Amino acid sequence: MRFSHLLSHLSELQRTGESGSPAQHLAADPEISGAAALDQAAAGQLSFLEPGNALMAASAGTGASAVLIPAKGDEAIALQEQLTSRGIAWVALADPRLAFAEALDTLFPRAPKPPGIHPSAVVDPAARVGNGVHIGPQVVVGADVVIGDGCTLHPGVVLYENVQLEAGCEIHAGAVLHPGSRIGRGCVVHSNAVIASEGFGFVPTANGWRKMPQTGLVVLEDGVEVGCGSTIDRPSVGETRIGAGTKIDNLVHVGHGVSTGKGCALAAQVGIAGGARLGNGVILAGQVGLANKAVMGDRSIASSKSGIHGEVAAGEVVSGYPAIPNRLWLRCSAAFNKLPELAKTLRQLEKASKPAP
Repeated sequence: MRFSHLLSHLSELQRTGESGSPAQHLAADPEISGAAALDQAAAGQLSFLEPGNALMAASAGTGASAVLIPAKGDEAIALQEQLTSRGIAWVALADPRLAFAEALDTLFPRAPKPPGIHPSAVVDPAARVGNGVHIGPQVVVGADVVIGDGCTLHPGVVLYENVQLEAGCEIHAGAVLHPGSRIGRGCVVHSNAVIASEGFGFVPTANGWRKMPQTGLVVLEDGVEVGCGSTIDRPSVGETRIGAGTKIDNLVHVGHGVSTGKGCALAAQVGIAGGARLGNGVILAGQVGLANKAVMGDRSIASSKSGIHGEVAAGEVVSGYPAIPNRLWLRCSAAFNKLPELAKTLRQLEKASKPAP
């Protein structure tokens, strides 16, 4: 595909920008057959640069035939001149990363699965299957399941009874949806994820732990994506709710009764205890842990390995364990390496302050 043709597939904002056509240099309009990271790209491949990178240094050794670059920045003009002098095609855009994502969709289109039910699948007669649904090998669909139009169930998926999928969902191989799963439109559940498994609910008694029945629901609102091996538990009563557009990475655990707002992002190995609440647009970096009933305000961020035990205000960035404001944490981290020296100085001061015998 020619670079100029590929550009025509970008969204209207990407192609024209907010004020007219973007600056570009097609360099004989190269043929683009693939894509790669800038330092790994070869002839015939597309790559991109984001604002804030060391642009000139990053682009100096690339073998890419075409690059999507930022339209603004101190080095923008110099970068354009450098790429032009090397015969590399480029286009300057407001959001090169977004444009690269759109370009990948065009370069590597996904073929839709054909509608139909594989002979090895087991579908309960009481299940309702919509139009254009693909049900792959060894899939099990329980009683009273509702599968919306255009859903895809890959091999080995298990839908227990009383599961509901709205239109356009994709459930990848080996994923399990327990009773009480309510999956909104266009959701994606990746391989070996488990939705609506029983929450960790036990009552202590004189004779040991007494199981609390987990009768609630798990609701994934529209456009939620759940990564491989992640688990979202159902509560004893009520619901666990994941807000629309939220993206959950691999190996994340969401406890019973948790609620998230819209557009949250949970990175790998995040663990959220029961009853915690996340506002809209919350970001939890890798291995963040939230204690029971912890609260994250709208657009708040917890950096990697933070431990949240209370409430984080809207828009705040926290780090550390227990989590504290990020700026304070950075100062504490800088001081940590100096502790041995400070301790030595303190001992010397204490010794000097003692009266002579």
